[in-house]
Amino acid sequence: MWLAAAVVVPVLVSGCTKSHGGHDAVGSTLLALLVALVAAKLGGEIFVRIGQPAVLGELVLGIAVGNIVLLGYHGLSFLETDHYIQMLAELGVILLLFQVGLESDIKETLNVGVPSLIVATLGVIAPIALGWGVAAILLPKAGVYVHAFIGATLCATSVGITARVLRDLGRTRTAEARIILGAAVIDDVMGLVILAIVQGAIAAAESSSSISVMSFVLVTSKAIAFLLAAPFVGYYLAPRVFQFVARFKADDLSLVTGLATCFGFAYVASLVGLAPIVGGFAAGLVLEEAHWRDFSRRGERSLGDLIAPIAGFLVPVFFFRMGTGVSLAKLAHPQALVLAAALTVAAVAGKQVCCLGVFRKGLDRLSIGIGMIPRGEVGLIFAGIGAKLTLHNQPVIEPAVFSALVIVITISTIVTPPLLKWSLSRSRKKGVAV
Repeated sequence: MWLAAAVVVPVLVSGCTKSHGGHDAVGSTLLALLVALVAAKLGGEIFVRIGQPAVLGELVLGIAVGNIVLLGYHGLSFLETDHYIQMLAELGVILLLFQVGLESDIKETLNVGVPSLIVATLGVIAPIALGWGVAAILLPKAGVYVHAFIGATLCATSVGITARVLRDLGRTRTAEARIILGAAVIDDVMGLVILAIVQGAIAAAESSSSISVMSFVLVTSKAIAFLLAAPFVGYYLAPRVFQFVARFKADDLSLVTGLATCFGFAYVASLVGLAPIVGGFAAGLVLEEAHWRDFSRRGERSLGDLIAPIAGFLVPVFFFRMGTGVSLAKLAHPQALVLAAALTVAAVAGKQVCCLGVFRKGLDRLSIGIGMIPRGEVGLIFAGIGAKLTLHNQPVIEPAVFSALVIVITISTIVTPPLLKWSLSRSRKKGVAV
């Protein structure tokens, strides 16, 4: 099937681009969806077969399609300019963070709260400092806001990739696994707050010459207040909303209520000047299985199961679109290669500082540090937001820097599964912490 798709799609692309001539918006978007979905799933299949996360395949195939112009073929250039695909990708990333929130268990995180909090805090501060420092040295003319955003991008941790490796190895119930996953969740929350702060600072700088202390405090307060207030509001309202909606007899009410909660939180986040993904993540955190228990009693599936097919459609579009934004031509420049290499070292070394936060004896500190390395989808989200932000009419993350960041994120994601497998098997054989 995949081989047939790989043969048929280029033919369709060639024929449709000639017939539409770029003027049929609906036809162009349908074609862009066809290419994005087939390429993303083909890439995901290939990478899963070689033991890597599917997200990497979706990203790599996006890079391949986005750079096919280097071979002299321009039939797919419209993928970068189709605004409808961009909108679908934006919805996909909001749903992705909503899923991450749904899968995050706050109670389990609190059980290892202190060690996870220390590990997460160190795992945020160190990469930001190292990334900021590398950017300041290699991009001295870029400005402090660009340096700050690059550092913020490196603070992310992909809980999904590490969780998959731990699950495959049967180590999800170990103390190390609970600390890693708890720290990754806290890391995500901290990262979203930092993203909101940096994004707000850049927006303020764009509208005026500089950001005042009060503006900085306001942006920080809004980010923290939203992420603290949203769970309390959600815990109070969500059960009552779901109980009320469960009285109706129409189909798909559980799904619609869940999506409405997600998009509602995302909209409120955007109203207060935060990224919509912050709202999507907060919405996922506040919803629990108990909220849709009435729907389950009448035979309906859980909200996570209902969301999965929609996310399975939209999320790959996001990663594929991120891949198409990587310019291999610009990355081939020596300065971009040096930046990618230096940021990769900073990204890996920064997360190893997490080991210093593990005080309990008998724990495998090395595995905890390695488990925090992958940036995955969260890092890509940060980089994508930076590529869309402007400062003095220039993108905060220029194409060459964006390409370097994607390479850093890809490398950090690829190296983690084999390193974590090696580290955990090593500690199991020795039976002692490192």
